[in-house]
Amino acid sequence: MDNLPHLKITLRNLIITIILIAGAGCNQTYKLDGEFDGERAYADVEYQVSLGARVPGSFAHTQIREWISGQVKNSGWLVEIQTVNINGLDIFNIVAKKEKKEDLPWVIIGAHYDTRKVADKDPVFSNRVQPVPGANDGASGVSILLELSRSLPAEIGANIWLVFFDAEDNGNLPGGEWILGSRTFVESLEGRPEAVIILDMVGDEDLNIFYEKNSDQNLSREIWKTAEDLGFGDKFIAFPKHRVIDDHLPFVQAGIPAVDIIDLDYPFWHTTGDTLDKVSAESLDIVGQVVLTWLRTNYGSD
Repeated sequence: MDNLPHLKITLRNLIITIILIAGAGCNQTYKLDGEFDGERAYADVEYQVSLGARVPGSFAHTQIREWISGQVKNSGWLVEIQTVNINGLDIFNIVAKKEKKEDLPWVIIGAHYDTRKVADKDPVFSNRVQPVPGANDGASGVSILLELSRSLPAEIGANIWLVFFDAEDNGNLPGGEWILGSRTFVESLEGRPEAVIILDMVGDEDLNIFYEKNSDQNLSREIWKTAEDLGFGDKFIAFPKHRVIDDHLPFVQAGIPAVDIIDLDYPFWHTTGDTLDKVSAESLDIVGQVVLTWLRTNYGSD
C-alpha cells in the first residue's frame, strides 16, 4: 500500500504523456504542464512547414487554421474565430481564451499564422515569384503560442488570450496590406488589456532580439530584464535597433501597452530560404521561457 501514491503519480504522468503525443501527432516524450518545451514547439514548426505556404485563401491556410484551433481546444482553451472580409479577402483571427474572474488583469499574447505569398526579397530573382515557406516568419511565433497553451500554469492570476492573427504579411505587394488581422481585432476590441506581447520571427538559430522602437518601452524593459535574469541577456539585447510595422502597432496606436518580440536581423526574411533548418528548438525554448517567466512574475497567483 505504501507504493500506491507513487503508482498513481506514475500512471497520471503516463496518461498525460500519451494524450500529448496523440494530440501533437508525433512520437516524443513531453514535459508536464508548467514547463515550456522547445522541442515540442519545434515539432509544431515542422508540421506547419509541412503543409506548405499558408497564404490567405489557400488550402494550406484552411488546414493550419483548423489545426491551430484543434490544438488549443485539446489543451482546454475556449476558441473563437473572428471573421471579416476586407476587399474580397476572408480573414480569420483565432482567439483562444482562459478567462477566470472579471476583476483579474487581462493579457494578450499574439502571433500571425499566415505567410507571405511571394519571396520578394530573395537574392535569386527567379525565386521572387515563389511563396515564402514561413518557418520562422509565422510558424515560430505560432509554435510558442501553442506550447504556452499546453504549459501555462493554472495558478496564473490573469485572464489570458492567445490570439493567432491572420493576414499580417502581404503588405507592399499588389492588392496587399500589412497587419489586416490585428487591425480588425483592435477595432472590434471591447475593453482594454493590461499588456500585449507579439511574437514574430523568434526561432532563428542565431537569435538576436533588440528593443523594437514602436513598442511600449516600459513593457519592453520588463521583458528584457526577465530575459537577463534567466541568463539570456545575449539573446534579448537591451538596445533599440529596429522600427517595424507588425501586429503590435494597432494596440500601440489605441493606447494599449504592447511589445513586439522580433528578430529582424534574420537574413532569410521574405525569401525562399525561410525553411525549417533555419529554426532552432533552443531559440524557441528561450523565448518561451522568457514569456512564461514574465507571466509568472507579474501574475503569479489568483
